[in-house]
Amino acid sequence: MTRPLNRRQFVQTTAAATAALAAPAILTSARGADAPANTVTLAVVGTNGRGSTLASNFAGRPGCKVAYICDVDSRAIAKAVSLVESRTGKAPQGVADFRTLLDEKSLDAFVIATPDHWHAPATILACTHGKHVYVEKPASHNAAEGELMVAAAGKHKRIVQMGSQRRSSVGVAEAIGRVQSGDIGRVLFARGWINSTRPNIGYGKRAAVPEYLDYDLWQGPAPRRPYQDNVVHYNWHWFWNWGTGELGNNGIHALDLCRWGLAVDYPKRVTCGGGKFFFDDDQQTPDTQIATFNFGDSAINWEHRTWHRRGFEGQSWGATFYGDKGSLVIDSSEYRVANMEGKQIDRVEMNRGDIEHLDNFLDAIRGNAKLNAEIAEGVKSTLLCHLGNIAYRTASTVNFDPEKRKIIDNPPAEALWGREYEPGWEVKV
Repeated sequence: MTRPLNRRQFVQTTAAATAALAAPAILTSARGADAPANTVTLAVVGTNGRGSTLASNFAGRPGCKVAYICDVDSRAIAKAVSLVESRTGKAPQGVADFRTLLDEKSLDAFVIATPDHWHAPATILACTHGKHVYVEKPASHNAAEGELMVAAAGKHKRIVQMGSQRRSSVGVAEAIGRVQSGDIGRVLFARGWINSTRPNIGYGKRAAVPEYLDYDLWQGPAPRRPYQDNVVHYNWHWFWNWGTGELGNNGIHALDLCRWGLAVDYPKRVTCGGGKFFFDDDQQTPDTQIATFNFGDSAINWEHRTWHRRGFEGQSWGATFYGDKGSLVIDSSEYRVANMEGKQIDRVEMNRGDIEHLDNFLDAIRGNAKLNAEIAEGVKSTLLCHLGNIAYRTASTVNFDPEKRKIIDNPPAEALWGREYEPGWEVKV
């Protein structure tokens, strides 16, 4: 019989547990100890949303310098430059096209917070030019790109961290440790979900490209589409040409926790149902989606509704593990353990690990730490999102070979493994 660990034991061993669950680092920085005071110098790419927060937070870390702000929107550049300057007293340089910085010798790394369709191409370019990368979730726009990202990081011996910040949370690591130690028995099933009330994006109109936006560069590797007034900057999430829907947008966070807790890599079978039931607008991705990932002796479910906030466990977002002796739920601010009768037996407050995740990336570049969300692990979790979307888009069961890492006997699904690129923008390692 497995003896459950108590909370004190977990608190005392959290650091060791986090290291054991982390993926190995690749190499130290190309500049390493030659950098002044071991400072890590960054360029942040894509600062209209999440990138602004990353720029400000990285700028506030000891031994880190945000030297460049890169964006295709001049307004986003000005905003992020001002944000970093207000925090550090020094304004970074604004650059429209990050590719002009690929050979900049003073740069150690790029922080990629662009739309999904740029994540892999930008990461691969950066690795090819000897830069380390912090890339936001999901790792890639499609499954083929994920494989190329791992290949590029390995070939060029670069450190690449995905922005799944809960991998660096002490509290989350403790919760995952309790799942894996047998605190709730043999764990057979995990569920991730988000329930929100997103706005209707309406029906867009063709319009002139705003003077502040380089729309051609914004599209980059994606096949060209005419400018439409309800896509840039956020609603691209809901169009397959640029985004991955809510499964890739928020599902990646919960699915990463579920896969981590169950200690599984690749599913054997994926099914997905749902549809666009609520919204009457241009969105192509489903507003209601339920995906099931079967690993043979365990399974993960993902569910989202972007029009109704009531979720599971009294939370609009979370991940729950179900064992034969109890359950453990992780939400945005705590984790809770219950027995088989549903009685709560433990409750622990925690944070998401945002700052810790940045520090982990910087320390890995300096050669002082292992990455907590190394790109190979991030790609595995992102693949679940892609396979769920593929099953949804083809209205089929997707059988998957974990050894060969390929879809089996399903030509329509196999056709969605990669994507077409704008001529001249093909992604290569």
